[in-house]
Amino acid sequence: MILTDTHTHLYSEEFDQDRNEMMQRAINAGISRMFVPSIDSNYTQKMYELEKQYPENVFLMMGLHPTYVKENYLDELAHVERELASRKFHAVGEIGIDLFWDKTFLKEQQHAFQHQIQLAKRYKLGINIHCRDAFDEVFEVLESEKATDLFGIFHCFTGDFSQAQKAISLGMKLGIGGVATFKNGKIDQFLNEIDLKHIVLETDSPYLAPVPYRGKRNETSYTLLVAQKLAEIYQLPVTEIAKITTENSQQIFGI
Repeated sequence: MILTDTHTHLYSEEFDQDRNEMMQRAINAGISRMFVPSIDSNYTQKMYELEKQYPENVFLMMGLHPTYVKENYLDELAHVERELASRKFHAVGEIGIDLFWDKTFLKEQQHAFQHQIQLAKRYKLGINIHCRDAFDEVFEVLESEKATDLFGIFHCFTGDFSQAQKAISLGMKLGIGGVATFKNGKIDQFLNEIDLKHIVLETDSPYLAPVPYRGKRNETSYTLLVAQKLAEIYQLPVTEIAKITTENSQQIFGI
């Protein structure tokens, strides 16, 4: 059984004490494909080192995370452009809009999001979307860029059924993680109305650990717990959930 974690911050400082053990737990649990989003230029070197250490398991994205869009965001976008031009990546991400912490840089976030979507199109890559308290703003940018070459993953999807349908209509798969296991997570209530062909698995580790680890550090091995929850929701064997969601991830990432 091959499971795919489509969104994991393996370079996080939270793994500095036991990263190799954490990676081995994931591989032992059948999660052999781990896709790593970029946050900003400070983490690029750590991403490359991880890829070099685990070339069969670690696959990289490149992008500027919306909460890291600050006064110097044009320099950060230039870094993204340089990296995309210099080597192969599997998506542009994570990109999007986040109005949960701070609305100061909304215009800059919108510009960075749109610009990076255009970079993804240029390189024929999918996008990996971060959206927090910003569904309307994210959809507005996506609508403006709607095209057959716009595709990707709506990471950590926490919207309602109509927002899920809208995301899918704009070429996105839904990234489902630990929130699906929460009692108040809500998405588990309508997920079975969405065809499994639109779903990919993720952890967003070290954040948003699934039950029974909620509130603790998340890690990629817990992708299996998300798959087990989806097996309950869809009334399918875990092996089938793993197979379909991995195939869906291959459509987005090209591998």
